[in-house]
Amino acid sequence: METFNDVISGDRLVLVDFFATWCQPCKMMHPVLEQVKDVLGDRIRIIKVDVDKYGATAGRYQIQSVPTLMLFRSGEMLWRGSGAVSKADLLATIDSFLK
Repeated sequence: METFNDVISGDRLVLVDFFATWCQPCKMMHPVLEQVKDVLGDRIRIIKVDVDKYGATAGRYQIQSVPTLMLFRSGEMLWRGSGAVSKADLLATIDSFLK
């Protein structure tokens, strides 16, 4: 089974969505993330991490508010942002990190 570290350590750009099921802004991000995936396809991998289920991982990255989005490649955090963002803003952020 693939671990969180396995996923973020690859060559592919990974967007991590730290979320909580009770968080309303997190629920607003779900369709935005689906639209981003539709646009970018295989150029990015998007994973969701429930902070209530995976508290140790959330703690390691000092997640203090949800949603928190992070971009990783080769195990390195490239970008981090908190709060709901629009599809256009998220695509613009991701675009600068695509190879």
